[in-house]
This record gives sequence, C-alpha cells and structure tokens, in this order.
Amino acid sequence: MTRPSIAVIGATGAVGGTALQFLSTRADIWGDVRLVGDDREVGQARMVRGQQVTIEPLRKELFAEVDVALFAVPDTVSTAWAPVAADQGCVVVDCSGAFRQDPEVPLVLPETNPAQVRKRPRGIITSPNATTTSVITAVSPLHQGWGLTELVVTSFQAVSGIGRAGVQRLYDEIGALAGNRRVGQVPGDVRRAVSDLPETSPFAGPIAYNVVPFAGRLMDGGWTSEEVRLRDESRKILGLPRLKVSATCVRVPVVTAHSLSVHATFANEISAEEARQALIEGPNYVVVLDDPGSGEFPNPADVVGSDPTFVGRIRQSPDFPTSLEMFICSDNLRKGAALNMVQVAELVAVDLGAVLPVDD
Repeated sequence: MTRPSIAVIGATGAVGGTALQFLSTRADIWGDVRLVGDDREVGQARMVRGQQVTIEPLRKELFAEVDVALFAVPDTVSTAWAPVAADQGCVVVDCSGAFRQDPEVPLVLPETNPAQVRKRPRGIITSPNATTTSVITAVSPLHQGWGLTELVVTSFQAVSGIGRAGVQRLYDEIGALAGNRRVGQVPGDVRRAVSDLPETSPFAGPIAYNVVPFAGRLMDGGWTSEEVRLRDESRKILGLPRLKVSATCVRVPVVTAHSLSVHATFANEISAEEARQALIEGPNYVVVLDDPGSGEFPNPADVVGSDPTFVGRIRQSPDFPTSLEMFICSDNLRKGAALNMVQVAELVAVDLGAVLPVDD
C-alpha cells in the first residue's frame, strides 16, 4: 500500500522540532512529510529523514493532501485549526490541551489505552499533558496488578514545559545573578536582582535560585490548570472516573525533564519489592533506577534526552500498607509530548493499513 503522509504543525517549536527527530529515527512508515510554521518561518527548511523539507504556511488545502497531522501548537491554534483539518479527512493528533476533556476525543497513552485511537468520531486524538504522561506511564503497570484508587502528586516541572520563553527566562535570570555570591540570603533580593531584565517573566516569581509553586492558570478553589489537568486526564486515560487525585505543581530551575513525587494507593496491599519487580519485568518504556545506597535514583539532569520514564525511591510506609511512595523523572519534550504524539500517530498509521516493521 502507499505509505501514509504526515504533516507537523508547529514544526519549528520545541515540541515540533523534537517530533521531527522521532520521525527521522523511528520506524520508516511514512510517505511524504510536510512541515508547517508561522509566517516568519515559511520558506525556511528543516532536516527530516535525511532530507531538507521546506516550511509551508498553515492553510486549509494542506489537510486534504495528508493522512495524519501532528499539532504541536498552542491551545488557541488547535482549537481553530484541528476541526478544519479533520473536516478535510485528515486524522489530527494534538498535543495541546484544547480537546483533552472532550468526550468525543480520545486521550491516548499508547502503553495504556492504545485501542482508543480507533474511537475518533471528530477525527481528532489528543495526547496527555507531560505531567500526566509521566505519572500514568509509571503507575499504569501497577494499576493492572493491584488496582489504583488514589494519587497524591507533587510535580517539579522544568521551564521548557511552557516553551522557549520559559527556557530563555531561566537563562536570563541565571545570567543576571551570575557572580553574585551574596544573593539569595535576604528576603526579596533575588526578585530585585532580576527585576531589570527587559522581558516580562512568564513565571509568577523568580525561577533562578527559586521554586515557584504555581504552574498553569488559576482555577476555582485555588487550584491551577496543571493540577486540574492531572486529575482529569488520569481519570480519562485509566477509565477511572472516580479516581481520587490531588496535585501540587511546582516550577523549578531545570531546563528540561519533569520530576514527580508520587503517593499511590491501591485496592490491595503492595510491597515495594513487588512493585519494583513488576516494573522491572514489565514494559520496557519504564526503567527502574532504585539503589539509593549507591546514589542511584532518577534526577532530571541524568534523564534529559532519554525516552523512557525512570522510577526510583520506591518505598512503602508501615502506616500505609496499600500505598507506595516513588520518585519519577522523564523528559517532558520527548515522552511527555513529542514521542507520545508520534507513537499515537504510528497507531493511527496501522489503523489506516500501514505495517510497522518487526524488530529483530
């Protein structure tokens, strides 16, 4: 059969650019690859699968010419253009938050609910938030054996989670503070030291030498949109509408790779050793790194640029026999966004009749 064609919308952004890497290194199942950027980027070229591909403008007619479109763009762009693409017969895989709670749009984590890609009445499939992806990728294998009932999560989210503006702001603040060995010792001195930077910060406080316990938009009850998304998306992916979830999402001065402290409660007693063994013997997209005596546990500086989700510090408190504590790290631009989106697109390609090569 003719191999399906694919377009990447937002191909020059942080997530879109990472998606191009995966299209170049994963199974070669695609025919034409088309790239779309904003007006300033049209006519430029990007390397995909060893070839230079020219950036095109976003236009309705494009979607009648491709089978699948990856949307690595803000919510507002997805809201406006994803239905347009679907109306042209193109299957949309969207990584924004625009459609995640739409009951007619499947929210897919390929390792957990791959069959959902076939249930797309609107022609749109959406990919989870990076924080949700990290948690559920690690917890889902344990849910299958012991039955997840509750999640309490504290996230430590990298600045790249909000795109290039977040990364640039961190670098700018570090530059403004560099060489000052007294800053950070007096209330407000870090804030004052970065106050003269020319750009408005996308964060609710200084991000260098600091953590900001606020990620996303303010929602009802003092919750943020990131915290609400974690609850709602976890329920939808696992098919557990009454799953109890509470989250606190924190921005930290890390460029890329989210970290999460997770308290997971199950219907049945589970020991740390049972959980560790289940994850080791389970799917290869989870890597157990759990030898604290030797200083081995996940941290963002070591997992950035890697595809798996890393799990460590697995513990069970005597006070909570059906609960586990664990620490999770994953690259938010890879599995947390671009990789998951490409994996979903590959499932769609198979649904359209493509054949994935079998590993030797």
